[in-house]
Amino acid sequence: MAAIDGLPPLREVIAAHGLVAKKQLGQNFLLDLNLTARIARSAGDLTGADVLEVGPGPGGLTRGLLAEGARRVLAVEKDARCLPALEEIAAAYPGRLEVVNGDALQVDAAARLQAPVRIVANLPYNVGTELLVRWLTPPVWPPFWQSLTLMFQKEVAERIVARPGSSAYGRLALLAQWRTDARIVLTLPPEAFVPAPKVHSAVVHLVALPAPRYPADARVLERVVAAAFNQRRKMLRSALKGLAPDIEARLQAAGIEPTRRAEEISLEGFCALARELA
Repeated sequence: MAAIDGLPPLREVIAAHGLVAKKQLGQNFLLDLNLTARIARSAGDLTGADVLEVGPGPGGLTRGLLAEGARRVLAVEKDARCLPALEEIAAAYPGRLEVVNGDALQVDAAARLQAPVRIVANLPYNVGTELLVRWLTPPVWPPFWQSLTLMFQKEVAERIVARPGSSAYGRLALLAQWRTDARIVLTLPPEAFVPAPKVHSAVVHLVALPAPRYPADARVLERVVAAAFNQRRKMLRSALKGLAPDIEARLQAAGIEPTRRAEEISLEGFCALARELA
């Protein structure tokens, strides 16, 4: 990769700019440019697409995205120490990299991007799940993005693709699978990062569906799912009793046995219940 873009290896970049990953920012730098290129390729054909990257750090994945043909990359980085390294990449790819120093939870990225848009990021551990939920629950659907290719702790990735009956199955699986096709495309060991985290990581690729898989009001569905999994060990008639005084009848009308538990109910079942409660 260094030979392709003419920029130095990431270890040299980090040393030159005195970058040390900060735990409070959820940083773990991925230094292998072959791996960052694989992540970029797992996002699909980037030619002609704008890409949003959150938490680029010293820019390893940024370089992969640009080298793989992204029309333009918007990189949102909270850590000002990383900006000089990212500006060096911007200089090597004139007009194709915009760097925003800010909090991804507050930056209106959609206003800065042109369709088609793909989101590709090695997300900071401390905001990754919150960002995913925001991207999956916009006011209108389809969203501004076509696909999400995101790195998480492996445990979080497994929760996104989990099926009913598994211990990982819950709110993230339902929100993701209601509106996207989601799959794990790559798993990385701790030693791929600096500093090495205590857990494995995984890349999840989510493709936005044109419409939700089953009809349901998004706000009602989220309320039902949150209540069900907040007390996942309880029978649904107990966990959901605060949603309606006749919750047993509503469950039965949706084809769900009131004595079942949340982890046993399919996405289709939860959507049917949301329609009953709308």
